[in-house]
Amino acid sequence: MSELIAIGINNLGDFIESALSKYSDKPAFSCLGQTLSFAEIDSKSRALACWLPQVSGLTAGDRIVFQLPNITQYPIAAYAAARAGLVLVNTNPLYTPKEMRHQFKDSGAKAIITLQELLSKLNEVKTDTDIETVIFCNPDDLYSNDKPLVPGCISLNQAMGEGASLSLNKRENISLDDTCVLQYTGGTTGVSKGAELTHRNILSNAAQTLQRLGDTCSEGQEIFVCPLPLYHIYAFTVNMMVFFSRGNLNVLIPNPRDMEAFIGAIKPFKFTGFSGINTLFVGLCSTPEFNQLDFSALKLTISGGSALTSDAVNVWQKTTNCSIAEGYGLSETAPVLCLNEPGNEQLGTVGNALMGTDIQIWDDKDQQVAQGDEGQIVAKGPQVMKGYWNNPQETQKVMSNGYFKTGDIGKIMDTGAIKIVDRLKDMIIVSGFNVYPNEVEEVLTRHENIIEAAVVGQQDERSGERVCAYIVVNKELPTEDIIAHCRQELTAYKVPKQVFIMDELPKSTVGKILRRELRK
Repeated sequence: MSELIAIGINNLGDFIESALSKYSDKPAFSCLGQTLSFAEIDSKSRALACWLPQVSGLTAGDRIVFQLPNITQYPIAAYAAARAGLVLVNTNPLYTPKEMRHQFKDSGAKAIITLQELLSKLNEVKTDTDIETVIFCNPDDLYSNDKPLVPGCISLNQAMGEGASLSLNKRENISLDDTCVLQYTGGTTGVSKGAELTHRNILSNAAQTLQRLGDTCSEGQEIFVCPLPLYHIYAFTVNMMVFFSRGNLNVLIPNPRDMEAFIGAIKPFKFTGFSGINTLFVGLCSTPEFNQLDFSALKLTISGGSALTSDAVNVWQKTTNCSIAEGYGLSETAPVLCLNEPGNEQLGTVGNALMGTDIQIWDDKDQQVAQGDEGQIVAKGPQVMKGYWNNPQETQKVMSNGYFKTGDIGKIMDTGAIKIVDRLKDMIIVSGFNVYPNEVEEVLTRHENIIEAAVVGQQDERSGERVCAYIVVNKELPTEDIIAHCRQELTAYKVPKQVFIMDELPKSTVGKILRRELRK
């Protein structure tokens, strides 16, 4: 961090502008068959950064929602917001109106940049929020001069066009400890909370990650495949900040589930890096067309977001001749805490803590356990969040003496590497996305014929885990009705894939439902 400050980088906007200027002639992002250089990204994001405060009236510190898939408009808009001193609120485009309403209201966002096809969902919740400025785009309209008209909204192309002739304001009053990103996450209670990440958090984690990657992230020579969503803090920091800051090209994949389009998108490139999760590695390697690609330049593969299995490591190594460096982190830690050294991985672990990061293992009394013993993983470092947005009670639950309690169980090996023994005992991870049982249970029990509900995860070959619901009903209820009920309020990956109707649910002596019994 001291090196960044020494060269005049005091916030995320400075950091972004430094890379845009230094690597102006290099390709920056490729998507849907089109590649934009750093200079082109600079021009477009500068125009939008001028428009946002000078035309829409947003001021430094105001929150702006991003609800976009992996298209080039995402980094353009995100860089623009940072250059304008705004706070980015990353949002899943698959969210239902109910999920959108909570996040938009809680953040107090005044603006949103979204897809035109999502405007109907936005209209359902907009009056319940503070959102006044609505900017929309379509995946393929960045490379055209079209400026579609939608009442009460403005197209991204039009906003950039209007901002092109304006001058960019200076960010003199934005410091490293100001908030720059609200990254919404769940908790054991299922309540969605905004992890308040500062400029220092993001910039520190970028520097820490680069230090661990070493020579595998050369300057201006790498081509990284980015199939993970940029609205997720993993790709946001690693792809859109770390790799970008070194003048490298990111190939964005809008829909990684479409394997044919995915493989077609990366086939023209001699890609050198790949970021993904366990299920994606396995899925790609089981696709014949993927096996026929040229992997001769691939030297770096990073895994995070869910546990990496030995089967995935082996099949990826066999297919691509590249090892996988598994890491570990959370939304609250910007996100990387630990990462294996590429090419020198300690398989079965998530590697050692990054520089400046103190990882300890605590017991249930917040006391450090003996070396090699299991306990809760806690972390202190410059990447740890300021707290949960407007939620001091939840912040107090997870912070103790500067350490963040991850809720995950692990141990420190003799080498210093961290081994994850278990994660939040009730959380379900579906294709890298967190599903919190309480949220699904709440939706289930809103059905008039469901008396009780318990939700757990079971192993699934395709998605890692699947959501399973166990319910008690007061009358005969078809499974199809239950699934349809859930789909009205939950994103697809949260909807139960299996429903079991029971006479009663297992409970403790005090009446608490025992999910662990159902997992058996």
